[in-house]
Amino acid sequence: MGNNYPDRATIDRLKWLYPAGSRVQLDEMDDPQAPPPGTFGTVYGVDDAGSIMVQWDNGCGLSVVYGADRCHLVRRLPVTKGKGV
Repeated sequence: MGNNYPDRATIDRLKWLYPAGSRVQLDEMDDPQAPPPGTFGTVYGVDDAGSIMVQWDNGCGLSVVYGADRCHLVRRLPVTKGKGV
């Protein structure tokens, strides 16, 4: 059985592509508790397994699992360094 986790470079790329605050739309999720396809949500991070952590607009908090689920970016926020005023 192989390792389904992405490598560090892939995780870093996902974190760059999906910064916190970006908006996504769900395409497919393999979970009985998943929100319906087409649901919008706000990204709040990417974990070390490459899952995109999303707060869905319908209140669900399931992550988009790398290699199993699919979503697409609707609006990407720029990545900022630090917490400037």
